Amino acid sequence: MGLYAAAAGVLAGVESRQGSIKGLVYSSNFQNVKQLYALVCETQRYSAVLDAVIASAGLLRAEKKLRPHLAKVLVYELLLGKGFRGGGGRWKALLGRHQARLKAELARLKVHRGVSRNEDLLEVGSRPGPASQLPRFVRVNTLKTCSDDVVDYFKRQGFSYQGRASSLDDLRALKGKHFLLDSLMPELLVFPAQTDLHEHPLYRAGHLILQDRASCLPAMLLDPPPGSHVIDACAAPGNKTSHLAALLKNQGKIFAFDLDAKRLASMATLLARAGVSCCELAEEDFLAVSPSDPRYREVHYILLDPSCSGSGMPSRQLEEPGAGTPSPVRLHALAGFQQRALCHALTFPSLQRLVYSTCSLCQEENEDVVRDALQQNPGAFRLAPALPAWPHRGLSTFPGAEHCLRASPETTLSGGFFVAVIERVEVPSLTGQSISTRTHTQPSPKEKEETAKSRSRCLHTALHIAEAPG
Repeated sequence: MGLYAAAAGVLAGVESRQGSIKGLVYSSNFQNVKQLYALVCETQRYSAVLDAVIASAGLLRAEKKLRPHLAKVLVYELLLGKGFRGGGGRWKALLGRHQARLKAELARLKVHRGVSRNEDLLEVGSRPGPASQLPRFVRVNTLKTCSDDVVDYFKRQGFSYQGRASSLDDLRALKGKHFLLDSLMPELLVFPAQTDLHEHPLYRAGHLILQDRASCLPAMLLDPPPGSHVIDACAAPGNKTSHLAALLKNQGKIFAFDLDAKRLASMATLLARAGVSCCELAEEDFLAVSPSDPRYREVHYILLDPSCSGSGMPSRQLEEPGAGTPSPVRLHALAGFQQRALCHALTFPSLQRLVYSTCSLCQEENEDVVRDALQQNPGAFRLAPALPAWPHRGLSTFPGAEHCLRASPETTLSGGFFVAVIERVEVPSLTGQSISTRTHTQPSPKEKEETAKSRSRCLHTALHIAEAPG
């Protein structure tokens, strides 16, 4: 199924209440889920505008075989998107017959409403806020390449590399074909807002992962060394899992759990494209996983990113109007599940460090969950200070909450996010002695030296991958 037909199918499913945009995108079997998701969200955002233009132009009367949802997607691409992708095929020819009339009707609508820009046609709730102006963050997949080679590739394509950013203002100022290395995140490149890399050969070959800045925090702060055994408790769609594999250098084991079979299938495709070979996927409820199972006796690290309200995700408003302010009943149910999952994770006997994260802004899902879990395990675990240079800290709702991290479009130029790093106060050893865990703040001198050596060995191979398979 092509991109436009898949997008039309998702829109029809949302209208008939078969599911959310994200759920229907993942169940569509379309390979590039991010491209499909972006197209559906933008078409949905302009839905009322597109309906008005299509009706005024008489498109469906003239093309009786053209279904309404497909027409909406195609007209979005023609008038508001980036043009037909991959040539457009027969759809480009079909819309070409009506192009002049459609453009005229869009121009007439602007005059009627007294606006000059397309986005000014939107209702207030659908207009882009700060999130739409966020830079495009791109994580270099070190399982397949290195930052130096990726930077060289983009420079050969006419991009201008500006070095490492020194502040958020550097990121805000990005324009045109300029890009930077993030000030705090290793291997994270930053491009101007609205930069579309979904069709870029490096992305399609798995050398690049399109991942929000805050979404890179959990794996980076968990920081499992190569050879470790790690649990990714609620793993789909898989970007964080692929990040963990890169940190492990594919050495060790990731046990990844998720209950949604279709999301796991999409995740398997993503991990294969990223070159991940150390991950074992399981369609299983993490709460049903036994900490005493011998398979997990060497698990020292757990990443827990459970289902949440998504109140920090601007795109969620398109799927579920009002999702930014979840009801008290829903919030209570989510927080209950999150607390059970976190307390369950803390029962794994060899656990040394755990990262708990959500894409929620709600205290009930964040600081409150962490506080209650620590209170249920007095003296056993502590909040570790995380990334002191990060500007947005946890809400001061209990002692030590400032060690947690928060993110938002306004303060960190990312989606809304929460992260807490929890470490065991004493890790039991086989000799009966206790081993204190290290606090993740900044790399040690030895780690910095090893990183530098690794980068110096990075072969400037590769990037003749325009024909490489995804």
